[in-house]
Amino acid sequence: MTDDRRAPDSAHARPEGASDELVAAVGRFSEALETVERARGALYEFHQLIGGAHGMLRDVVDELRSAGHGEWAERIRTELLGRNVLPGRWTFQIVEEFDDGYYRLFRDLERGVRDDTMAGRRHVYEAEWKQSLRGPRMAGYDAAP
Repeated sequence: MTDDRRAPDSAHARPEGASDELVAAVGRFSEALETVERARGALYEFHQLIGGAHGMLRDVVDELRSAGHGEWAERIRTELLGRNVLPGRWTFQIVEEFDDGYYRLFRDLERGVRDDTMAGRRHVYEAEWKQSLRGPRMAGYDAAP
């Protein structure tokens, strides 16, 4: 009797006729997308950090004014609070432009290549790597849950 947990994962199997070079290239494209996903997370973190800093500036203005430094409070209020971080843009606009442009195109192209060459299967390269490292009847090395 075959243990189904030991069988190769068909959802990640190499499509018929796909060469090693193609599997590696598509895997590399997916890895590049994962890196862009991390960059996107950093961009959202930047967006939230700048927003948080601007929230703090409101308190700074009030505190400086209360401490008798109204001239500094006024400069911060008029020169920095609410200022664009890039010409004409707050961070929400940067995030939206990134998401609607570069990120969407990158994601769509990666998906298109994967759909066309790997039958839509994800992580074929990694699944083959996992399979190559598995030994017979080794606990904790099942092909699938």
